[in-house]
Amino acid sequence: MELLRQAIREHAVVRAGDVLKVDSFLNHQLDVRLLNEIGKEFYRRFKDRGITKILTIEASGIAIAVIAAQYFDVPVVFAKKNHTKNLDGELLSAPVTSFTHGRTYDVTVEKKFLQPSDRLLILDDFLAKGSALSGLCDIADRSGASIAGVGVVIEKGFDVGGTLIRARGVDLQPLVKIKKMTETEILFDDKE
Repeated sequence: MELLRQAIREHAVVRAGDVLKVDSFLNHQLDVRLLNEIGKEFYRRFKDRGITKILTIEASGIAIAVIAAQYFDVPVVFAKKNHTKNLDGELLSAPVTSFTHGRTYDVTVEKKFLQPSDRLLILDDFLAKGSALSGLCDIADRSGASIAGVGVVIEKGFDVGGTLIRARGVDLQPLVKIKKMTETEILFDDKE
C-alpha cells in the first residue's frame, strides 16, 4: 500500500530496540485520510469472507477497526486490557505481552459479543512478537467463532510474530511488511 509506505518513509522514526514510532499518523495522532484508505484496503482484501464482526485490542487497534468496519457494515469488538466493573457475565481472557510497554495484560472480551456463528476479521496496528494477535486468536477460538482473516497495518517481517501467527493456519495479511530497519533506513518487503 503505497500511501502507507510513503507515510512511514516521511514520518516514522526508528528507535533503539527495533521500535518504529508512527505516532504522528497511526497510533497517537491519527491521519484520518490514511486510516480511511487503510480501512478500504482491508475491505478489498477480506470483503468476500462473510465477516460478521471485527475483533481488535485496545487502544491503537480501535481506530483502525472502526474505520474498516464502516466498509464491512459490521460491529467492532475490542479486547480490554483492564478488568473494569462494567465487565460482567462470562468472560474470555488471554495473556498478552505488549512489545512497546514491556508489560503483560490479561485482555478480556465478554463472551456474549463473540458467538460461534461469527466470522471474525482480527485487525491490529503492528505485528512484531505476535503476542497481541495470538491472544486475540485464542479468545476467538474459545468463543467458537471462526477466524476469517487477520490484518495488520505494519508487520515487522524480521521478527517472530508473522511466523507464529501463520503457523496457526490463519490468513495473515499485512498492508506493509518491513524486512529491515535502522535509524537511517527502512526497507520494505516488496511482496506486500
